[in-house]
Amino acid sequence: MSLVVAITFQLMLLMVDGLASNYTKNCKLGPGTAERDALNLLEPLTNKNYSAVHQMGGDTYTYYFQVCGDANGTPGAGLVQVDAQQKKVVIGYYNTTQAISGSDWVMLTYGLGEKYDKHCSQEHRRALIMISCDRNVAASELKVVVENRDRSESCFYLFELDSSAVCPVVPSKLSAGSVLLIIAVCCLAVYLIGGFLYMRLVVGAKGVEQFPHYAFWSEIGNLSADGCDFVCRSRGNRQEPPTYTGVATEPLGEEPEERDDHLLPM
Repeated sequence: MSLVVAITFQLMLLMVDGLASNYTKNCKLGPGTAERDALNLLEPLTNKNYSAVHQMGGDTYTYYFQVCGDANGTPGAGLVQVDAQQKKVVIGYYNTTQAISGSDWVMLTYGLGEKYDKHCSQEHRRALIMISCDRNVAASELKVVVENRDRSESCFYLFELDSSAVCPVVPSKLSAGSVLLIIAVCCLAVYLIGGFLYMRLVVGAKGVEQFPHYAFWSEIGNLSADGCDFVCRSRGNRQEPPTYTGVATEPLGEEPEERDDHLLPM
């Protein structure tokens, strides 16, 4: 009974967690399902800040990134730049998100950030985050690749992040028979271990009686042994078949011919 309650509790936790994990829906995407499918891959990375320190010239900047969340607590900002004087500059907002994916990567774009002061024709800043597959880590540290602002337009900040969340699913090599065998072995193990603990701790059984349903299984063992004995072994003593004996040439039980001579007429 306790095992059933524990399994039910775990299922309820999974259901609640699945209902609560909808952070990627905070991102505003364009029409179509391809971008939404790409963004859904990043659900395990949500609700967490990723940071990176980058030096440019004599200045040091710290960048904060969050998937469809408020980076560094800045409302609506998906990626924020903070300088040494703690001045914040929003690089991109997640209400203008673009997401494209490949076989083992997802490119996330946050647009409509704060405008440049002098560079890039004072256009809005834009952040590109390349999230690549790495099965060894749930999420690596954020890396600053480049700040491309030496052009008149289409400037951007490029970041990198490795995660196992975007890795393709490895197809299972187990056959249906193997899966059924594994399930059967697991059920048998649960039955034996759970029954043993119940008989020992609750019933107080000792010795072989700790085995669950010992009387039932011992009876099956005896019946199996009797059946094997009946099929494979002979019962009773074997009698030799009678040997063949030849018929005597003279009729049995007849007197010699000379004893019948007195019956003949004289």
